[in-house]
Parts: sequence; C-alpha cells; structure tokens
Amino acid sequence: MNADNKKTLLKVKDLSVSFNTQNGLIDIINGVSFEIFSGENLAIVGESGSGKSVTALSILRLHEEANTVYSDGNIEFQGKDLLALDESEIQRVRGKNISMIFQEPMTSLNPVFTVGQQIEEVLTIHQNLNKIDKQKRVIELLDRVGIRQPEQKVKVYPHTLSGGQRQRIMIAMALACNPALLIADEPTTALDVTIQQQILDLLLEIQNDTDMSVLLITHDLNLVRRFANRVCVMQDGKIVES
Repeated sequence: MNADNKKTLLKVKDLSVSFNTQNGLIDIINGVSFEIFSGENLAIVGESGSGKSVTALSILRLHEEANTVYSDGNIEFQGKDLLALDESEIQRVRGKNISMIFQEPMTSLNPVFTVGQQIEEVLTIHQNLNKIDKQKRVIELLDRVGIRQPEQKVKVYPHTLSGGQRQRIMIAMALACNPALLIADEPTTALDVTIQQQILDLLLEIQNDTDMSVLLITHDLNLVRRFANRVCVMQDGKIVES
C-alpha cells in the first residue's frame, strides 16, 4: 500500500492518558502518535501491560470517564477531535463510524438476549429502519460472517454457540452500520489455530469488499505478518518502533 495515495482516516497525536487510583494519578500512555489510512490494516503490538489496549479503548473513550484523564494530545477521526466531543456526540460515533471487537466474545455478548436482539440493538440506535428491515439486515449480516442457517441462529443465545461462532456474531454486530474503522482487540487470542485463520480470512475478505480500515491490537507476530500493512510496537505506554 502506498500511503501517499491514501486518505488519512484516523490520526492520533501525542496522546497521553492517566488513571485516577487510590495511589493517585498514574500515567499509562505517554505521547503516543500514529495514523491509519483508509483501507489499511495497522497493527499495534506489544507485551501485556504495554498500553496497546488502553490506547485502542481511548479512541472510542470507553474508559470510565470519571477516573480517566486525557492529559495531552488529540484523536482526529474524519476531521473531528474525538476527545473534544460531548457524550451524545461520541455515542453517535461508537458502533456507527468506528466499531470494536474484543478478545473474549462471551464476556462481550449479553447472555439474556438472543443473537438477533443484540445485533438489532445496534441498528435501532444508529439506523432508521423498520422492524422487518432490521430483521432482514440481521440475517444478511449473519450470512455475511459465515453463520450457517442464519434464520435460525437469530433466535439462539450466546452460550449455545462455539467460541468461533460467538466471535463471528461480534464481527456481525461491528459491521452492522458499515463502519469506516474496525478496532480488533486481540480478536483471535481465545480461539484455536484453525478458527483463528478463519476469522482472519473473514476480516480480510470483508475489508477488501468495503475498503474498511482495521486497527489490530495483538501480541501475536504471526498474526501481524499475515494481516497488517504497517506495524507499531508499544512498550511502557510509548510507541518505540513503527
């Protein structure tokens, strides 16, 4: 990929993040800067505790706001500084323009709602669709991510599905509103090797179809080799190599 021919989608500049704790203010992220171009796969790699997931969650401001201090920097997405948005404005970005999938889908999916209800919720929040159109869209999404018999699967609960199927459900939810950026935080770590490859192939296929950008958070260099166009290495809350 030639970055000169691509439009900058996300630009993080000099981002510093601190958390309020019982022991006072603790600096977690220190002056992190990177950018993602449209249609690009960028990987942020690092050992546990390096700050890569904190950085990813900061993009959508998913930390507890009362105990989080964005002490410096900005996060510019499609010309808007996400750190300057109020709560209602950032809510409109989450799930619509930027979506996220997590390491363990079982803890991300709600056990008391069906798969179909949880995907429909995203459409209810962000798209003005009637009930029938929402149901059709849910079935289309399940089919798109490789769920067999999607008409039946909309009625099942997360605990009845395998780990790979649950992660496909999370991807379907993330894709519901055709986001420009997908943040994938360790999306295959909890899966076996065969399912990891299937999920990776699915993300690449979807990206090729939509020109979506992907920010991959991982410690798996083999995954990076197969997936990423560029890599940033984090250590101790800083990007030390890119």
